[in-house]
Amino acid sequence: MLNISAWSIKRPVPTIVLFLVLTVTGLVAFGQLGIDANPSIDVPAVLVEVRQSGAGPEEMETQITKKVEDAVAGLGNIDQLVSTVEDGFSQTVIQFELGVETETATNDVRDAVTRIRQDLPQDAQDPTVQRLEFAGGPVVTYTVGSQQRSVEELSDLVDRTISRKLLTVSGVARVDRVGGVDREIRVDLDPQQLNALGITATQVNEQIRQFNVNLPGGRSDISGVEQGIRTLGSAESLAALQNFNVVLPNGNTVPLTSLGSVKDDLLKFDLPLIPTKSLSSDFRYIAVKVL
Repeated sequence: MLNISAWSIKRPVPTIVLFLVLTVTGLVAFGQLGIDANPSIDVPAVLVEVRQSGAGPEEMETQITKKVEDAVAGLGNIDQLVSTVEDGFSQTVIQFELGVETETATNDVRDAVTRIRQDLPQDAQDPTVQRLEFAGGPVVTYTVGSQQRSVEELSDLVDRTISRKLLTVSGVARVDRVGGVDREIRVDLDPQQLNALGITATQVNEQIRQFNVNLPGGRSDISGVEQGIRTLGSAESLAALQNFNVVLPNGNTVPLTSLGSVKDDLLKFDLPLIPTKSLSSDFRYIAVKVL
């Protein structure tokens, strides 16, 4: 039987050379190791989102979020259950224990949510269930800034021009704007005026939704050419929405402005923290993430 220790002591030179070779090889290999800033991590987590236009946080919590949590709580192997509730929006993240198959967990959550769909409000949108992906962050982040353009103009420039150009580049999957503003028409109803006219905010919201919508109207054959027909019901301007006649319970009608204020507003987002040491204090900027 070969005694390695005795052989190494009697022949020190081959032993030292062998260790030197292994050391140099290890150092060279260590320097060539690749570093992945966004390694692929398979964390079994599932996201459930439900939207209900016009619902407040309390209604979303009791009528939707609580029912979703109760439905998925019995699946087992759940490590953490976190829900976020906002106006008209409910989000629940179910994180399972490591080792649980992500695809199986997603299907189990989807089945559980489907079983309680009839218990959710009828005007709520169908719940969306998707697995959370933790791999693959933004490839590059651009900063679009200007001293002449406003934040509204920069947001429109990013959405209409820059994002569309970047999406045509090979390999770009998605372009996200971080910060900036989105246009929205804001309707603030006066509770005292609603009570005086005997109508609720829910009834006003339903009439606005039925009025401000475009619907398909079928197809027609004109001179041998088949054309689509659309029923255009959305307001063409802010003034048209302001003058929209709301039907009261007694049958009378009043313009929407009689129930509150209707104005063209902007939905603002928090701007990202980007170093701007060389920029003046009035320099406006928006971040663009390319994935």
